[in-house]
Amino acid sequence: MIESISAAPISPLRQRLIEDMQLRHFSIETKRNYIRDVARFATWLGRPPDKATAEDLRRFQVEQREGGMPSPTMNSVVAALRFFFTHTLDRPDLSRRLYRERVVRKLPVVLSREEVARLLQATTCLKHHAALAVAYGAGLRVAEVSMLKVCDVDSERMLLRVERGKGGRYRNAMLSADLLALLREWWKIGHREGVMHRDGWLFPGQHYLKPISTKQLHRVVVEAARSAGIAKHVSPHTLRHSFATHLLEDGIDIRIIQTLLGHAKLENTAFYTQVATRTVHAVVSPLDKLGIVVPPPVAPDG
Repeated sequence: MIESISAAPISPLRQRLIEDMQLRHFSIETKRNYIRDVARFATWLGRPPDKATAEDLRRFQVEQREGGMPSPTMNSVVAALRFFFTHTLDRPDLSRRLYRERVVRKLPVVLSREEVARLLQATTCLKHHAALAVAYGAGLRVAEVSMLKVCDVDSERMLLRVERGKGGRYRNAMLSADLLALLREWWKIGHREGVMHRDGWLFPGQHYLKPISTKQLHRVVVEAARSAGIAKHVSPHTLRHSFATHLLEDGIDIRIIQTLLGHAKLENTAFYTQVATRTVHAVVSPLDKLGIVVPPPVAPDG
């Protein structure tokens, strides 16, 4: 695992950081990002990061902000450094010197049902079609799709087991009858071609021992959207957004959607109410219930 994060020699401090993250079952991507961000701070500091002072942390944030670092990127760096100083160095006093910047959350891009159908039909192979169908049909994050194994498909309980979602959490995702039929068709072809095995990845990469990469899935979505004539800025996460929005428009309880998405906070799920247009259109305005007929505009005299 360590070799996959960095090919450089591992310092004792970095090794300790890696071990602290492994104890908490952080994803490979989170480990990679935290190591990168702590290394970024160490490079700026010019000495080992465990020698940093509160004033160093303040100056680092000021200089990065003045240098044009976007707020989401700065907040990611802050999360990495907070973990490093709190857990690896046991210096929560320094962690408190790091401040998250307020980010105005943009409304997510959501595809219509017809656009989702066009995008899926525009994929060039069954593996890609099935992977994107899982992203939309079960509302999974792209990393969760990538890391699915054949044994995670529970056809008896009609569930997909997500072993390590965001934050290392385990959960069950929905498995519809149509999605199961599609995955069974993909299994027949993949197994016949020798790229799928009962104890292997559901969506293998170029080598069957490795899963398909998130970058590859992103390219697949972008190319499919282009072929389908969809002008919106589409990514794999767009399918997850669309899943949640369409369920909300169908009247599914928001707490059920929260569970299906694996959201820790209900407020994250409630955000989709702002893009659920069918839900808005189904609401009757209290003005309409007054029964007041608005007269047509009166033409001016003359």
